[in-house]
Amino acid sequence: MAEPEVPPEGLRFGTDGIRGRAGTRIVDPVVRALGLAAADLLGSNRVFLGRDTRESGPGLSRALALGLSAGGLEVVQMGVVPTPAVAHAAALEGAAAAMVTASHNPWWDNGVKLFSAGGLKLDDATQAAVQEAWDAQPVLEGSPEFDGWSDDASTDAARRWVDAVVGSVRPAALAGLSVVVDCANGATSALAGPALERLGADVTVIHSEPDGRNINDGCGSTHMADLQATVTATGADVGLAFDGDGDRVLAVGHDGRLIDGDDLLAVVGVDRHQRGVLPGSTVVVTVMANLGLRRALTDHGIAVRETAVGDRYVLEALEADGLTLGGEQSGHMIFRDLATTGDGLLTGIQALDAAVRAGCSLGDRVAELVVRAPQVLHSVPVVRDGDAVVGLVAADVARAASELGDAGRVLVRASGTEPVVRVMVEALDMERASAVADRLVEAVERADRT
Repeated sequence: MAEPEVPPEGLRFGTDGIRGRAGTRIVDPVVRALGLAAADLLGSNRVFLGRDTRESGPGLSRALALGLSAGGLEVVQMGVVPTPAVAHAAALEGAAAAMVTASHNPWWDNGVKLFSAGGLKLDDATQAAVQEAWDAQPVLEGSPEFDGWSDDASTDAARRWVDAVVGSVRPAALAGLSVVVDCANGATSALAGPALERLGADVTVIHSEPDGRNINDGCGSTHMADLQATVTATGADVGLAFDGDGDRVLAVGHDGRLIDGDDLLAVVGVDRHQRGVLPGSTVVVTVMANLGLRRALTDHGIAVRETAVGDRYVLEALEADGLTLGGEQSGHMIFRDLATTGDGLLTGIQALDAAVRAGCSLGDRVAELVVRAPQVLHSVPVVRDGDAVVGLVAADVARAASELGDAGRVLVRASGTEPVVRVMVEALDMERASAVADRLVEAVERADRT
């Protein structure tokens, strides 16, 4: 992948922490200042720190640890681990957590995710307070000595996370199942395969040799072609694809069919409801959820609670209503009775276990439950502020929604992590959805030039 030119600009928290070009926007002094600014606001005197496999990760982790330590926190270094592993460690010990990652972005980006005491994503008020303190924090150049830093990672914390994920289902729950796992050359590379094998699965692992620059490069949950080809070529029952930091997962059926987060949510939601372990008989989804998922859930007597896009909004709804299951189309799902944040490995294991319980493959179970409405998605790059562009096309969106009526849905929103505007259109047929989406993309591009 070629390296793009990204102009420096002020960093702001998006829907999932901060993210940007490493070495240009995400640099040691800025990250150190963030650590110092956040230290007083995380609700703990101890913080677990992890990172993914990007080549900028070690230096940025050191810088973040320096800032957190200067702010009075004890930093427990976990090294290369998935995001849910640091959140799990924090939940077990009532500590805070931080992860140096840019999730599904290319290797040249990096960023920081922060968790307050107990391993919970920052709420809006805390995030705003951290942003304010960070903006006021002077950025000091240079890289001072840091006696408290060590590259030695705490493997016990990562082991406890794997044990908890494996222990979330019956022993040997996946016995005899053939699974291909795409680790995106990311944080799950050394952990996902062995965990699935402990449950009896016959596992083939691909893209698990990180070199610092191959994370998410033509692989993982944003690039599914290699996984599809490997599943069909080997005759495997299923494939799982993680993103770079392992907090989300998508899947592939035995026939190569893509299985997204909506499909997985239907499988586990119906399974939990049938077993009587779905509080409130309710599943939390975002505004992006496909009509097919909504119908699958309601057809089985399950209510749908809708939130804005972003796993922290899903978590807020779960906490507010005493619910336990919610997620996003991207494969970012939260099992609140088992974890505090999205966990790709946990999601994959829960979905596979639910399919086994139903007596069929994951792909066949999805086909039984979900009849998807055609959905067209576009990410339109913008130079202007995304929210401003969305405001300028409000009339176009209203006209499109009126045209579709009850036979479809329209959603146009600014991304919280990238300089793009997302356009989503659902309709009863693909041709109509595509035509409406194309008009909205043109409207966004026009507004961006205004």
